[in-house]
Amino acid sequence: MTLAIAFALFCALPLAAQKTKKAFNGKNFKGWVVPQPNNDNWTIENGILHVKSSEDRKGKILWTEKEYTDFIIEAEYKNVSGIVDTGIFLRSETDQIQIGISGSLKKDVTGSPYIPGKGYPVFSTIDGILKENDWNHIKVKVVGDTYTVWLNGSEVMTYTSPDIPESGPIGLQLHPGNIMAVDYKNIRIAEL
Repeated sequence: MTLAIAFALFCALPLAAQKTKKAFNGKNFKGWVVPQPNNDNWTIENGILHVKSSEDRKGKILWTEKEYTDFIIEAEYKNVSGIVDTGIFLRSETDQIQIGISGSLKKDVTGSPYIPGKGYPVFSTIDGILKENDWNHIKVKVVGDTYTVWLNGSEVMTYTSPDIPESGPIGLQLHPGNIMAVDYKNIRIAEL
């Protein structure tokens, strides 16, 4: 084994060795900033985070209290009702990973990045991977300005974002304008 290969393997070890930790305890919102008003759009029951629109259709974001630089977030989610148009915000509201139907495109682009003003710069490949009316597992790894998304164990997208902030909280979106419900469980985060 050459010295360069050994060094590369050594450098890769910390990333591979990082294990995610529970970011949602399934009982309360410890570690999260609950949106105000409309905090009743976010409820917890039997270890599941229920996110449901109210009649006013106002959108909100459930943010982590903690800010992250390089990280992995993973969760299981299930579309419950309505037109689910939601996502995971990465360090701010400028970079989002879509979950569900794009309001502008009228199609499911789960796993694709959405950037305000730029739309969807690339699209994920989810054909044959996404499970309808069932729990799906999404994993997002953010290192520097590049993020990669896996859906149900398959890599579906990598994108390098020119404007993503260096650090910030992670958010779960309740999109404004829709009547929808989505559930989350097993939300886990690892700092890299």
